[in-house]
Amino acid sequence: MNKLYTIDKALSISKEEIVQNYKKHINPSMVKMLRLLNFDKNYVKADNVEVFDEKGNKYLDFLGGYGSLNLGHNNNDIIKAVNKVSEKPNLLQASLGSIYSAAAFNLAQVTPGNLEISFFGNSGTEAVEGAIKLAKASTGKEILIYCKDSFHGKSYGSLSITGRDKYQKHFNPLLPATEAIAFGDIDSLREKLNSSHNIAAVILEPIQGEGGIIVPPQGYLREVRELCNKNGVLMVLDEIQTGLGRTGKLFASDHEAVVPDIMCLAKSLGGGIEPVGAYISKPEIWNKAYGSMESALLHTSTFGGNTRASAAVIASINYILENNLSKQAAKKGEYFLEKLKTFEERYNLVKEVRGKGLMLGIEFNQPNSGLLDKISGGLVSKFSSEYMGAMVAGSLNNNYRIITAYTLNNPNVIRLEPPLTVSYKQIDYVVDSLKDIFEDNSNLFNLTMNSAQTAIKNFFK
Repeated sequence: MNKLYTIDKALSISKEEIVQNYKKHINPSMVKMLRLLNFDKNYVKADNVEVFDEKGNKYLDFLGGYGSLNLGHNNNDIIKAVNKVSEKPNLLQASLGSIYSAAAFNLAQVTPGNLEISFFGNSGTEAVEGAIKLAKASTGKEILIYCKDSFHGKSYGSLSITGRDKYQKHFNPLLPATEAIAFGDIDSLREKLNSSHNIAAVILEPIQGEGGIIVPPQGYLREVRELCNKNGVLMVLDEIQTGLGRTGKLFASDHEAVVPDIMCLAKSLGGGIEPVGAYISKPEIWNKAYGSMESALLHTSTFGGNTRASAAVIASINYILENNLSKQAAKKGEYFLEKLKTFEERYNLVKEVRGKGLMLGIEFNQPNSGLLDKISGGLVSKFSSEYMGAMVAGSLNNNYRIITAYTLNNPNVIRLEPPLTVSYKQIDYVVDSLKDIFEDNSNLFNLTMNSAQTAIKNFFK
């Protein structure tokens, strides 16, 4: 057996050791993917929006943990709250936890309407799994309606209602009785609901994140709510990425004053410090499923509601409210979006800029491939058609030290989801950096060629 790492040794580990550990013990193919565009950097320090690599270079994090860092990196208020409970038992299931009870109380106060009973787990996909079980158990029905291009997680149940074949096809057969509809198309939902009396729930994101930051038509959520009411079907909202201030309201459903039957939360619920996922429901729905002593323990989680995670939830909700992060996201998002929108007219590369609050996306057109095909034998053209978002993200990272990424279900969209504590100066820097990248066709050509050269060089390396 090789000598084991201590925590002190792990803190001083070299980049090459990290790469070798990933190759041998974690995910070899992911290492190759990240190295293609020099995304395999070793970041050693983080504070709010700023991240530092081992050479001391400063980066701006506009990826924000896919919406997990609404409060920024290493928020001191959350760390202090977690430290305050360090002497309490963290895991003691045969008891009632005081900190867990307070976290659940707080969540019930800030969520819409009469959402009151919570279950805490460890991640977003676990929250969705719990919501699926609750919907089926409380209604006694089977069918789950979900949206194309949606993303609800990659564990078995949540994957079954995630709307991209790339992630599903290797694991078929998935859960039965799941049916997809077009997102934002109320007629498609109406037709589906009229076709069966065996539908347990409709689950959707208020804004599709991994689908490419897709905002539905105004009034869509309200119409979904009305149709669900009319047909006796539960409405489940996945606010894992949109919740806790990200879109300019505490919850994205607040934009239309919609109260779902079940809401899923995660990501920033733990303040970027503790992994926490949760779903919260109306009492009558919970009680139908788990309202007896026989059924009370049908859904449990070993680490769910642990003391440190619950302390992070308490501190996070208070911090968001006390610092009015929702309002900050609304104002900064409007400022950011207005500047980015000018790109649609100025640059042929930019197809559309869209989003709400500080959940923004830029979708790209495809470049003219004729010259690129001649030079590269079609390789660069193929690369750009599938991964234009990755190339722009790579340029932002390597040339301007801005961290972002493309959306999983649409790789031609880059997401811009900085902490809600981002400054206007930092927003301006990102806007100016994107201007440099998009400025003219020669820069676009260089972007494509440089990305391909970097990928080929790192592939053989």
